[in-house]
Amino acid sequence: MTKLTEGAIEALANGNTVDDAVLQLVNIRKMDGANGLARFRVMMSDGLHSMSSFMLSTQLNFMADENKLATNCICILKKHVTNIMKDGRRVVIILEIDVIKPAEDVAGRIGDPIPYNQAQNKGPQPVPNPEGRPPLQPQNRNEANRGFNRDFGKKALSAMPSTPGGGSKVVPIASLNPYQSKWTVRARVTNKSSIRTWSNSRGDGKLFSMEIVDESGEIRVTGFNQEVDKFFSLIEVGKVYYVSKGSLKIANKQYTSVKNDYEMTLNGESTVIPCEDSSDVPMVQCDFVSIADLENRDKDAIIDVIGVCKSVDEVSRLTTKTNKEVSKRTFGLMDMSGKVVTVTLWGEEAEKFDGSGQPIVAIKGAKLSDFGGRSLSASFSSTLMVNPDIPEAYKLRGWYDEEGHAMDGQSLTEVKGGSRGGNTGWKTLSDVKTEHLGHGDKADYFTCKATIVYLRKENCLYQACPSQECNKKVIDQQNGMYRCEKCDKEFPNFQYRLILSANIADYGDNQWVTCFQDSAETILGQNAAYLGQLKDSNEAAFDEVFQQANFNTFVFRSRVKLETYNDESRIKVTLMDARPVDHKDYSKTLIMNIRRLAAQ
Repeated sequence: MTKLTEGAIEALANGNTVDDAVLQLVNIRKMDGANGLARFRVMMSDGLHSMSSFMLSTQLNFMADENKLATNCICILKKHVTNIMKDGRRVVIILEIDVIKPAEDVAGRIGDPIPYNQAQNKGPQPVPNPEGRPPLQPQNRNEANRGFNRDFGKKALSAMPSTPGGGSKVVPIASLNPYQSKWTVRARVTNKSSIRTWSNSRGDGKLFSMEIVDESGEIRVTGFNQEVDKFFSLIEVGKVYYVSKGSLKIANKQYTSVKNDYEMTLNGESTVIPCEDSSDVPMVQCDFVSIADLENRDKDAIIDVIGVCKSVDEVSRLTTKTNKEVSKRTFGLMDMSGKVVTVTLWGEEAEKFDGSGQPIVAIKGAKLSDFGGRSLSASFSSTLMVNPDIPEAYKLRGWYDEEGHAMDGQSLTEVKGGSRGGNTGWKTLSDVKTEHLGHGDKADYFTCKATIVYLRKENCLYQACPSQECNKKVIDQQNGMYRCEKCDKEFPNFQYRLILSANIADYGDNQWVTCFQDSAETILGQNAAYLGQLKDSNEAAFDEVFQQANFNTFVFRSRVKLETYNDESRIKVTLMDARPVDHKDYSKTLIMNIRRLAAQ
């Protein structure tokens, strides 16, 4: 029978330290927390006494949800902090706990524990004055040093006797709650917004927000008006600061994806002081989700993801409904699952993002969309990190340099007529037919190396709406104006767009494909505007462009789907991307295929 650490409950109830106490969980109760985020209250026993003043930190909720922490299981209490409430009660916050014997392997309750009552063992105790001492009693073997155990988690948690401002000691973010008064956290800024303003009937104002993290957790911090002037220019992303005397309230999950029941607001008494020694404060806390698992996640879920920037598009600019111009950039992100997802960046992040050299990119707080399959969007509250100094990034880099670079990956995102869409492994054109690609409920994607053998130039150009993101055909009003039915507007001009039918062939078969603007311009080697001028002014030169394009070889990424029109079903193949053959990369792909076949 497992021996419990007798006397541990009495020591914990009195704020003393017990290293790696072995306790039995005798009851666990779920309570409603802020905005639906549950909290779990736990009763623990050491065989002699039991105590119900234990709370799971929210990052351990999964252990209760997955029934790892169940009644009668035996646990080792690895890391914890003790909060002193205003009425003098102590609450032990469990930060790390290991189950050494699951509930089903334990016959029942060990011993005959009675509820521990500090009063009957110690006599009347004065109620501590929360204003006269720090609210948190951290655990440390050296009771004279009220710092933290340096074995906290995998990284050291600094023993910090007092802050530069004095008067309060450093506490972990996970222990913060609205019932504490004097506290200081030592944390790294992982994200900082720009200054946002508002104006309404009650007046004008401005605010900014940031996210800070330490070893125990993370929290969102907001400053308004005077605090914007006081702190905004001081705070730099990536730096570590002592933050104290902010006010805490229940977090509004509508505006934040930070995993904390509470959020902090800076006020007139708040201080933010730079910390010089910051090596032991983590850069970020992420719970990375595999790209392959995105298909199983709900729409609008907020997730953390890391991968290799496989491809990147140029910045484009959109005009919003409020006539505000915003920058947009998309890139393809691939991880070791071999799946690729399209990520959209907006605003300043889109402008400054450099995807050259295929860097490792980590995104904290990306929003999942089901538009075109699965795609991600990084909003102002997301944190984007390029080549971050974390173990997951080094592992990905090693994998990609060794074998991942030769993979095309399978995309979760479908893009209509765009320059990038889904791409799976390499196929021959005969494979597409023999494997019946495109006959399922969803479209299939494939990559092939093929040669242009015929281009149908008839009706390959049309006059389209000049509005950005609108490719609809316009109607010539015969008065110098062109009408777009979709936009319900008339324009004095139009833009030429391409929709090209091509026959491509490899060594085994051939296939008719449809090419839209980007892929058609790549194949023809000319842009649509120039081709439109040639067609109107020099028919022979126009024909020559098509002749020169024949018998050129490209690597094509294509979408294939069985479509029905007028009760007739046929396979339709649409080119998503065409690029010249990179013989070095293509040779690596052939070598990998040879090795795979040889292994069979």
